[in-house]
Amino acid sequence: MKSKMWVFTFVFALIASLASAQADIFSPMKDALKAGSAKEMVKHLNQSVDINLEGEVNTYSKAQAEFVLRDFFKKYPVSDFTIEHTGSSKNGLQYAIGNYKSNKDQFNVLIRVKQSANVYLIHEISFVKE
Repeated sequence: MKSKMWVFTFVFALIASLASAQADIFSPMKDALKAGSAKEMVKHLNQSVDINLEGEVNTYSKAQAEFVLRDFFKKYPVSDFTIEHTGSSKNGLQYAIGNYKSNKDQFNVLIRVKQSANVYLIHEISFVKE
């Protein structure tokens, strides 16, 4: 009985630590989105990033992406941003699903990151209006 309890405790602690690690990965990105700062977001972008704005998907360089995000934040100033869920795909990509609020508009946000060296960088971000 004690060994079953130990296994349960170990598994629970492992799951909790993985969830915490995922939240830590996305914490600086969440802060940049909450601030509506393209300048801060670009620090977390891969050299090439796919951006989906309301169904229009394009691939941008880091420099181009900063302008695209700046325009988005200008058009839809942030009133709040929260991450609702984090996880990883079967092939190990980390993702976060969040909610971006701007005045009367709301967007579902999907952020997918890839690990490059010891850093996680955004390779895809999607804003879909609710």
